[in-house]
Amino acid sequence: MIALGIILLIIGFITGISILWTIGVILLVVGAILWIMGSMGHAVAGRRHYW
Repeated sequence: MIALGIILLIIGFITGISILWTIGVILLVVGAILWIMGSMGHAVAGRRHYW
């Protein structure tokens, strides 16, 4: 999810399409939150670890 967010940020920045930029930021933030929660040992969506 983090990688997809970064890719969308780059594509949105290069092409100037703001919706890609917005979706990229949202995916990046959600992915980072899930990654942090998974690394702290909290079960995320039924999984012990979130990769």
